[in-house]
Amino acid sequence: MLQKLDAVNHAKPFRGPFEITRVQPGDILGDETADSAFGPLAIIDHAVIKKGVIIKMHEHVNDEILSYVSTGVMHHKDSAGFKAPIARGKLMMMNAGTGFWHEETVKENEVEMLQIFVRPTETDISPEIQFHDKPLANEDWYVLAGPVGSEAPLKIRQQVYILDAHPKAGEELKVPVYLNLTPFLYVMNGEITIQNLKIGKKEAVTDLVNPLPKLVANVDTTIILFFVDMNASMSLGGTISGLKN
Repeated sequence: MLQKLDAVNHAKPFRGPFEITRVQPGDILGDETADSAFGPLAIIDHAVIKKGVIIKMHEHVNDEILSYVSTGVMHHKDSAGFKAPIARGKLMMMNAGTGFWHEETVKENEVEMLQIFVRPTETDISPEIQFHDKPLANEDWYVLAGPVGSEAPLKIRQQVYILDAHPKAGEELKVPVYLNLTPFLYVMNGEITIQNLKIGKKEAVTDLVNPLPKLVANVDTTIILFFVDMNASMSLGGTISGLKN
C-alpha cells in the first residue's frame, strides 16, 4: 500500500536568508516507529539560501552527506583544502567519518539545494570527499550514489542508492526495483501522480511491501529516488544523521 509524506508537517530549524525545511523520512511511517529516519536514510534538508550568506566552517562527524543543487551556485571550502563550486549537475559527497569541516558561501543568485544525510554502517571511518558531474536534465533515472562496491559514481558507506530524474510534463516514468531494498521517492520540485495519488514539492511516497508503480509528471519535475536497506546496521553517532527526532 502506498504511504505518503505530506509537506505540511516538516520542521523549519532555520528561517530567513538561510531557510531549511527538514524532511524526516521516517515520518512517512507514522506511529510505526519512534525514529525519524527511514532505515539509514536519516534527514533531507531542503534549503533555500540567499545571495551573500556564508555558512561558516563547521564540523560533521559520522555523517554521509550528498549535496544536490537545483538552482544557483554554492561555493564549498573544506578542511582538506578543497574549494569547489557546487551547482546543478555537480554533485558532492562528504563521508565525514571521524570528522570533516566545511564552509558554504552563496556569492551570486539564490541557491536551492538538498543536503541528504545517511547514517554510515560504522562509527569513525576515515573521512573522504567525492565529486561527480552528471547530466543536467536526464528525463530517465540516473544513479547518483550507492554502496561501496557498486557501480554508482559516488560511494555511500551504507546500503543506500540515490537516483534522480527530471521528467517533463505529461511524461510517464517507470520506477526501477532494487532487490531487497525499500523505495522512498521525494519530489524536490514539481508534482507527480502515482496511482491516483498526487505528490507535490517537498512530499514523498513509499510502499513497504511492493515496488512503486509507474508515475506521471503533472508538470516538469525533479524527483529523487532512494532505495534503502531498512534493516541495515548503522551508526547513530552522526552530527545530524544520528538525530532520532
